[in-house]
Formats: sequence, C-alpha cells, structure tokens
Amino acid sequence: MEPSLLEVRREGANVHVVLGRPDVRNAFNAELIEALRAAFETLGADASVRAIVLSGAGKTFCGGADVNWMRESLLLTREENVEDARRLSRMLRTIDRVPVPVIARIQGAALGGGAGLAAVCDVVVAADDALFGFTETKLGILPAVISPFVLAKIGQSHARALCLTGERFGAARAKAIGLVHEVVPAAELDAAVARILREIASASPTGIAAIKRLLAHVAERDYDDTLDITAHAIAEQRTSAEGQEGLHAFLEKRSPEWSLR
Repeated sequence: MEPSLLEVRREGANVHVVLGRPDVRNAFNAELIEALRAAFETLGADASVRAIVLSGAGKTFCGGADVNWMRESLLLTREENVEDARRLSRMLRTIDRVPVPVIARIQGAALGGGAGLAAVCDVVVAADDALFGFTETKLGILPAVISPFVLAKIGQSHARALCLTGERFGAARAKAIGLVHEVVPAAELDAAVARILREIASASPTGIAAIKRLLAHVAERDYDDTLDITAHAIAEQRTSAEGQEGLHAFLEKRSPEWSLR
C-alpha cells in the first residue's frame, strides 16, 4: 500500500479523511478503495465521531479510476471483473450507511467514480470552478456501480442526460441538479465546511443516525408502508434519552447536553 494513500485526521469529534494520491488526481485503485472502505467501517463503529469530512489532497478531489488499475482490468475474466466491481460497491455502500454525516469538500474535479463518491456523501460543498462528469461512456464503460447513488441524488432525467453523454459540467449545474448542495469560491471551502460542522455539532447524534437510517428505509418502501415506519421512528426517538433531553432543553430555553457549540 502506498504510504500516503489515505490520511485520517481527527479534530475533536470530527474526522477528516483525505484521499492521498494527488500525483494521479486521487484516482481510485484497488488499494485506495479498500482503504476507504476500512476507514469508514472503523469510523462508523466509533460512537465518539460526530462527522466525517471527505476531501482530496492537491488540486483535484478525485479524477475517477486510476489508469494502471483500468489497464489491469483488461486482463481480468468476467468473474474477476464482477468481484472487482463488488469491492467498489461495498466501499460506496459503507460510506452511504455510516451513521454520521459525511461532508464532501470538492475542489478541481470529481469525475467518473469521483462524481459517484460525491453522490454518496450527505452534504457536498464545491468550489465554484470545480468540474463534474459521469464520464464512463467516453471510455466505452458504464457508471454502473455508482448508479444507485447517482439516481438517488439527481433523479433519472438528469442521470440519463449526463451519464449517456459523459459530458463534463460545472459546479453551478451540479448544484442545480442536486449533486452539490453549496458552491463557494475555492478560498472559502474550509469556512463553508466549518460552518456545516458547527450545525452538526448542535444536532442530536442519535437523531442524526436515526434519520439516516429512516430516509434510506423510507426511500426503499411503498407509500402505504411508510405510515407505520415513520410513526414508530418518531415515537422511538421521542422516548429516547436524547429525544427527552432535546424537548426539555427547548422548553427550558437552554442548549441540550449534546451540543458542542
């Protein structure tokens, strides 16, 4: 494994996970994919973590697949290709289901699998000059593994327009279609991320984890099923320790005990 493959840096209750392959635009290879999966699995099991910031070292967030990794795929059998794709999918699903907010800090570009990495994050902040693209069709391949997360973020209409053409698009369009939530000058990226982290610090940790589970569950169920699912979810949280503390704090006009502000 490359020494600088991935940096995991703790700052209080927040953790910064930094892709560490700037010389190749932080492109994915098998080792980076496994390092990301393992890091997010470990962080997801740590109750002291309140938020994770995912970023890329250097000038680019993530340029997609590494050229050498793609070259190696030419020698794989169909079955080996299936397992290779499953490893990427397991990494993305681990990030998707981690029980704390994941903030993507995007500069330079997020292309191919890098755009998929943005799609799997909860909050995405991008520099106003950043470029995005689901560029797989330009290489004769498909954005297959990232498609569940892309569709969930931007919907079928935008996915069809952008995944079929493989065109690159700017941060303003990425925000308009829902892939990005906030666009700021590159010099203000860290300030924007810090502000979002402060908001997270004032929210209930168990409430955040519960709503992440609930949103995923509701999205997968039929409309009629959601009545009981949502009713039980709010009842469970209202009667939990943090639910009781939050309501008491509101009525007593004080900060709840979990607030890190």
